[in-house]
Amino acid sequence: MRIPSLFSLKPLCLAAMLCGAAGAQAAITVYTSEAAFLSAVSAPGVDTFDDLTVASYGDVVHRTAGAYDYQAYSATGIWGAGGPSDFWLSNNLRYNPIVFSNFSGGVSAFGGNFFASDVAGQFVPNGTLVLTAVDGGTLTHDLYGATTSSFIGFVSTSPLTSVSLGIDGGPYWPTANNVVLAVPEPATYGMMLAGVTLLGFAARRRRR
Repeated sequence: MRIPSLFSLKPLCLAAMLCGAAGAQAAITVYTSEAAFLSAVSAPGVDTFDDLTVASYGDVVHRTAGAYDYQAYSATGIWGAGGPSDFWLSNNLRYNPIVFSNFSGGVSAFGGNFFASDVAGQFVPNGTLVLTAVDGGTLTHDLYGATTSSFIGFVSTSPLTSVSLGIDGGPYWPTANNVVLAVPEPATYGMMLAGVTLLGFAARRRRR
């Protein structure tokens, strides 16, 4: 039986890796189940915002979620909300979105609890939130009837540039809690790993 040469296998390996890379561009999956979101990612870090109080923190706050750094920005200011035992992140002018960005560590997964609060920073039931994720492409998701436990997560096959949280015109403020940042689940790289393994196998057969 004729064994394919290394040179005949190389194009196949490269094609497999390129297909995997092409499939990994600008593909964002939305999760409404926190358990399903966490099963799709690796090394999640959580920011609970419990170090905040109901006060102004300026336009930009620099935050950490586990091993990851990021920032939250709103044009008229970031405010703490909630309390007294569970604090949240909100903003000063409800019509301005909160933009999460400057993610470190190749973060490609972002999730959390998103809901509405009032001028005093207290929960408002049945708010409608608009979340927009950007990873080179853009995906927008509307969250209706939000409660303090409403979860939305985005998992991209490319690093995330930003996620913005706004409202759909209601008399309330966009609010976030328990923000989760993570990296791709290892299976994302399965195609590329398979291609590299095939190249090594072909080289070994060639030496024989």
